[in-house]
Amino acid sequence: MLNVWKLMIEYYLGFGLLLFGFLVMGCGKNSGRGQEWSLQDSIRIVNEIVAHRQSAESFFRDHPESPFNQDTSAHFTGILWFAPDIHFCFQSKLFRYSQPERVTILGTKGDERTYLKYGYFTINYGGDEYKLTVYKEIGAGNHLSVWFTDETTGKETYEVGRYVDVEAEHSDPDYLYTIDFNKAYNPYCAYSARYSCAVPRREDHLEFAVTAGERKYHP
Repeated sequence: MLNVWKLMIEYYLGFGLLLFGFLVMGCGKNSGRGQEWSLQDSIRIVNEIVAHRQSAESFFRDHPESPFNQDTSAHFTGILWFAPDIHFCFQSKLFRYSQPERVTILGTKGDERTYLKYGYFTINYGGDEYKLTVYKEIGAGNHLSVWFTDETTGKETYEVGRYVDVEAEHSDPDYLYTIDFNKAYNPYCAYSARYSCAVPRREDHLEFAVTAGERKYHP
């Protein structure tokens, strides 16, 4: 029950700040922080963030595949999140490489995995453009993998890095994918030592603080 109240308080605080920002700045003006959204889209995004977090809490607490239910030494005490921030939700086309490079991704236990460095997304934050590398695991179909470190890594957020889910690859080259860092999450190795997870490469670092999504589980 405590986690539910925490999510609701977070929602209303974030939503109140969001509405205040629109009243003061106007929904058509660019704050320079990140992608701008209409009021209607902003409300939709915040609602989606809250629903996502409620679903994540439920999975970790109750699902048999949860790392907390797979490892009896891991104890679930609730996920810690940054407050919702629509400026950390972006849209971008997928810029595919004409000849994707095979790269080795290390796991946290030193194991090696082979991925295709498939392309990248572009996001604009603070007036600067950044590339977010997109990987494809060989033999995993159209699933797109995105992970990153940023200026919060090892401080407010998990020291290995975080992941963010995007849709499977779309056939339309002009399709706009949503990259919502409010849904950025820790890999399972953040909760239990029995897991090995992909470690973001040096080029996957974002040189700004992504104060959105999941925070350290063990602060």
